[in-house]
Amino acid sequence: MVVAALAAAVLAGPGVAQAAPPAASAPREQVAAASITWNLERASNPTQDQRTAYDLITAAMNAAVARYNNLSDLGKSITVRYDPGVPTADGNINGTIRFGNRSYMTERTALHEIAHTIGVGTSSGWSSHTGQGVWSGAQATALVKQFDGSAAKLSTGGGHFWPYGLNYENEFSNTAGDRHVQIVAAMVRDGL
Repeated sequence: MVVAALAAAVLAGPGVAQAAPPAASAPREQVAAASITWNLERASNPTQDQRTAYDLITAAMNAAVARYNNLSDLGKSITVRYDPGVPTADGNINGTIRFGNRSYMTERTALHEIAHTIGVGTSSGWSSHTGQGVWSGAQATALVKQFDGSAAKLSTGGGHFWPYGLNYENEFSNTAGDRHVQIVAAMVRDGL
């Protein structure tokens, strides 16, 4: 808890994780402080539409980054943009996330897009571990088996994974959000 409090104090400021994710039903294990940070590019004289979008994006990103930083030791500097021309949202390994449609300005979407910036569906490591539609890395595979039983596997396709890829809003819960972060971190250890 001391590490989390110190990290929160150091990281406090606009566009940096300031809010903890909603409380999970079971206590979570605290991991070493991570270094995922983000900033939101804003218009100098925003319209009401932009201000509303900025508020929704800020809440979503703060919750998602706090969850990643609480449960992983992953690092990334992310630049976020509001782009009404984007039908949903997208994330790129270059560290950019664009949000378009308001219904995608959620913690679930932010978690999912952060995974893309880390390499899910966007890195050469992803390509080398996703043959025949199944993740081949030992650590993430062992983790999903721990969560869902010995027959469980991480399916892949179209730059996404499931379960716990948070590909749709109805997949989100605090447990699924936590497991998503843990699986992405295991994928990175596998060579993502």
